[in-house]
Order: sequence, then structure tokens, then C-alpha cells
Amino acid sequence: MSIMTESEARTILEKVVALSTADECVAQLTGSVDGNIRFALNNVSTSGVVTNTELSVQVAFGRRVGTTTINEFSDAALERAVRRAEDLARLAPENPEFMPAVGPQTYRPTATWSDATAAVTPEQRAEVARASIAPCRAENLIAAGFLDDSASFVAFANSNGAFGYQRATGMDYTCTVRTEDGTGSGWVGRNLKDISGFDPAADIQVAMRKAAASAEARALEPGKYTVILEPAAASGLITFMTRYFDARQADEGRSFLSKAGGGNKLGEQVFDPRVNFINDPWHEGAETLPWDGDGLPRERRALVEDGRIANLNYSRYWADRQGQPVVGQPGNLIMLGGTKSTTDLVRETERGILVTRTWYIRMVDPQTVLLTGLTRDGTFYIENGELRYPVKNFRFNESPVIMLNNIDDLGRPVRVAGNNSSFTVMIPPMRIRDFTFTSLSDAV
Repeated sequence: MSIMTESEARTILEKVVALSTADECVAQLTGSVDGNIRFALNNVSTSGVVTNTELSVQVAFGRRVGTTTINEFSDAALERAVRRAEDLARLAPENPEFMPAVGPQTYRPTATWSDATAAVTPEQRAEVARASIAPCRAENLIAAGFLDDSASFVAFANSNGAFGYQRATGMDYTCTVRTEDGTGSGWVGRNLKDISGFDPAADIQVAMRKAAASAEARALEPGKYTVILEPAAASGLITFMTRYFDARQADEGRSFLSKAGGGNKLGEQVFDPRVNFINDPWHEGAETLPWDGDGLPRERRALVEDGRIANLNYSRYWADRQGQPVVGQPGNLIMLGGTKSTTDLVRETERGILVTRTWYIRMVDPQTVLLTGLTRDGTFYIENGELRYPVKNFRFNESPVIMLNNIDDLGRPVRVAGNNSSFTVMIPPMRIRDFTFTSLSDAV
């Protein structure tokens, strides 16, 4: 029962809404079938399938809100859930930022479903593990990785007449390959809606080449270097930064988009003119739910346009307070780029450093989005358009705001894993000037 049909979900949700005696009621059903396989030391260690379906019920008496969650769907269980939520609401303090549930909405469907991903079998997962492990064994390399595939649905209804239903699929694969002596490490990752586009036999070759080539790395002095960040390396920094594209944080002085005298930097030039971010639920390869957490329809919009801040996220409460239109939370982030591959960017680089992945990223200063973290799993010195030799990993201290003002070139955007399974990200590889490495790391 994990993936309900629209009819099945609507029947349960309408029952719940009808049972409530509160001023308003919002009910949401979510369900998923998640398959996985994990391998390490060239052997499968775990494999399984997890299914789950949950109902959340939120009711309000005036500004007093109560919520409960269950995973049982008999009529008696539904009534218990509603009454429990109502009991909690009566006990709750008033929420001064409460906003009533939205009314009827029209949602334009998005292509978030793949039959092939929904039909993945244990045998297919085992074949992914085999295709990853066997070539490594043959080359005396050691593989460790994880494949997760999922099929899910979400449906909601409220007492004001809104209803939505959507199915989605996704897969995420990562694999780290090490040399037997542990001195070399390579990594590859793939994140897709449709598993038909996934070729583990080809992808594992990337991690294997980097592992073999990164052994016996040389130490370079920390400092400022031209770097090429692969999409997975750039994503960690950029998605961290975009958490602060919230109007309230900026207006209250808690963001790099806050103005010194108050207010925010909406409309101001903050990045290089080649920087463009969009949120688009229908963007091919990065499709997401057509509504946000409040049940408002998502739209295609520019977040950054030619380096200028084009939009900030305005919650319903903050938009009402500031007299601004609501701009809800996006479900994806697409950074536009060019047509070049990472290999093309390397070929055109006189001197620099290739970074495969960034890891353990932490905030240093939210006002400038200064971040610190480490390079991992394949860091190489570039000279005259070629990877000359591996270098020891670095700790970096860098702000993506400064980084996106030091762009040399942008490549073709690639889908990478986002902050969570419901947030999709597409980021290009990029060549950046004066990236700041502060110290060396002995990790591989």
C-alpha cells in the first residue's frame, strides 16, 4: 500500500477532513518504496527494501495548531488521529505567525515519475554492485559504494478545498575506490530520476582511474589557486549559500543578502554577470513537485539573473507582513552554464588544481557565507591542459559569494544529489580564480 493511487489517497484524505470539527484541517499522505544495496571491501554488506506510508493531520482552532502522524488507515484509526490532533491544538499556545490553509489551487503536473526506476528488482541492484566490484578486483582496487532507488507519492487535502497528488522516482549511486595500500582514492556519483540512464560499468571506470592516478600525491603549498570544481565539488558550497536566499533572514540582518542600513539586496549585482540560478519544477532532468510546503503552485522563476538577485523566498507570513507577493520554497536549483565538459575545462587550463569532491563543509561566517571544508577522492595538479600529478588534499576557507565573482568559465550543468531526496540540483563544472586553500590534509 506504499504507493497509493490518486483515488485511494483522495478517499482517505476526504474522510479525515470530514471527521474534523476544527476551524480548519490539513491532511497529507506520503508513501515510499526504497530499495538499496551497500558494498565495501569488494563485497556486498547489506541489501533490502523499506516501505512506509504515513498520514499527518494538522488542525487549527483559531491560531492554536495541533498535529499528529499515524501509519494505520482504518476508519477508527483515522478518527483517533483527528481527535488527537484536535486535543493537542486546544492545549497549544497561539502561534503569532499562523497562516490559514490555502484554498483550491491548480497544479501543472511535472514529469517526476519513471516506470523503470519504480520497477527496479533485487537482481538489478546486485548487478550494479557486481559491475562496480568486479573491475576493481581485477585491477587490485577496493570498492565501497551505495545504491538507493525509490518510488514515492505525496497527496494532500484541506478543509478549504485544496487537493494535490503526485508520484516521483529517483536513484542515487556513489562509489569510492581505493588502492590496496590506501594512498589513492577516486569517487564517482550519479543522481537520476530514470535509472535507464545509469551505466555503472562506465561510471566505475572514472573512480578507478582517479584512484590509481591519485596514489603517491605530492604536497603543494597552501595558497590561492585557479581550480576546476567538478559539479559534485561545487554543489556543496553553492547549495549551502542558497539556504540564505530567504527574505526574512535578509531583512532581519542574518544573511549575506542583508543591507547594512536594513532591508535586503533584491535587485543588486552580487555575482559575476555569468551567474544565473533558476527554480523550475519542469526543467528537464530536474523535475520536482508542482507545489510547495504550503500547497501553493510552484512556478519557474529566476533566483539570480546575470549576477543580480532576481528573487528571494517570501513565506506567506513574511510576505503579508512586508506587503510583498509570496515566493514559496523551491523544489530544485539549476545553475545555468555552457556546453563544456570537465575535460574541456582541464584542456583549456594552463595551471590549476582539479577538485573531484568537497567534504565536511561547515559555516565560518554567515554574513559572508565563509565556508571551510576539505577536498577528497582525487585532487590533481593541472599544467598545460593535462593532469600532471596528484596533490595532497587541502582544507579550504572560501565563500561561494566570492567564488562566483572569480569565474573563469562554466561548463555543462549536471544533476547531482541535493540537500535531501526531494530537492534536485543541477550544477555545472566551473573554473575559478584565486580559490583559497589554507592548509594540507593527510586524508585521501
